[in-house]
Amino acid sequence: MNSASREGDRIAKVIARAGVASRREAERLIAEGRVTVDGTTLTTPAHLVLGSEDIRVDGERIGTPEGPRLWRYYKPVGLVTTHKDPQDRPTVFQNLPPELGRVVSVGRLDLNTEGLLLVTNDGGLSRVLELPSTAWKRRYRVRAYGRTSQTKLDRLKDGVTYEGVTYGSVEAKLDSQQGANSWITLSIREGKNREVRQVMRSLDLTVNRLIRVAYGPFQLGALKEGAVEEVPGKILREQLGKKISTEVGL
Repeated sequence: MNSASREGDRIAKVIARAGVASRREAERLIAEGRVTVDGTTLTTPAHLVLGSEDIRVDGERIGTPEGPRLWRYYKPVGLVTTHKDPQDRPTVFQNLPPELGRVVSVGRLDLNTEGLLLVTNDGGLSRVLELPSTAWKRRYRVRAYGRTSQTKLDRLKDGVTYEGVTYGSVEAKLDSQQGANSWITLSIREGKNREVRQVMRSLDLTVNRLIRVAYGPFQLGALKEGAVEEVPGKILREQLGKKISTEVGL
């Protein structure tokens, strides 16, 4: 795949395609004066490049963009989804196999959430999959302290407001009650910060284990904790559909 069209691509898009950062993060890097093209520091993300230029971020030349790739990763509890953590906590990207190269995540999972995290070498693909317009469900298995009923969970379909924040429709099924804990399968589309935990709190339930088992059509399946597995290109194109595949250059 060519890194730019004959007319040129915006520099932020090329940086994203190279897997260095998402497009939004690339724009921030440019604004901070950390991106150069043929030795000249850029001041605008609208700058067009053909792909043959010497493009550097923080003095390091970016690699030649390859086709978009996507991996499924079982994120363990205790890792933060960031490249650099101010508190020096272990990160997802430190624990991924080095042969993946520079990758970015599709959304995030917080420190105490485990399960399916999608990672990609293409910031443009990451951005598309995160967009609200994509409207993919995120499905979770939830263990929460407290008891509830299916009737209460069914009310979440109309959305809920908790501590001043309004959350959209939530699909929830009570799987079992084990002692003082409830096991629930739950699906959301918005993915707001700590949404599952907050929605459960609105029902007086305290989440003590949270596992993401699906992101859109991509499943955690039998993936073991800490394992990573690439989604084959053919399956990736089939699941994304023609419109998204064309948009991201698959």
